[in-house]
Amino acid sequence: MTAPNPPRPPVTVRMFSQRLTATPRGARLARRLAQSQLEVWGVPHDTDVSGAVAVIVAELAANAVLHGRVPGRDFELRLSLVAGSVRVEVSDTCAERRPPVPAEVGPPDPLDEGGRGLLLVQALASRWEVLERAACGKTVRAEVDVPKWLALWRD
Repeated sequence: MTAPNPPRPPVTVRMFSQRLTATPRGARLARRLAQSQLEVWGVPHDTDVSGAVAVIVAELAANAVLHGRVPGRDFELRLSLVAGSVRVEVSDTCAERRPPVPAEVGPPDPLDEGGRGLLLVQALASRWEVLERAACGKTVRAEVDVPKWLALWRD
């Protein structure tokens, strides 16, 4: 007869969602809102997790503004604090321009002024993907593992 598994803490999912104007100001605000929300959820501003999420949000929001902008339409930032990780989702309404999937992201030409955002996302995120939106457009989802929280689930 096997011993019963010890009780685990309940799974609590916390969510935050905000539509922002598809402008550089909206992208900057997305980063600040993400850091503030993490602070509310108990992820301090000066941690690796908070820093990684801030950079990921900044890059994905900038991409939504630069490459996914449809005049008159906003982009959406969603954050979720799920068991073991922080999930970042940035959605836009442009279906024509899709970013490469993680396996296709390569280094840009050294003289290019841009093209490094998804490399940063790939380096900082524990995992990421590009998803189709039900209505139109796309969502880029990235997750950053929270090491201390993961330790709770391994015990």
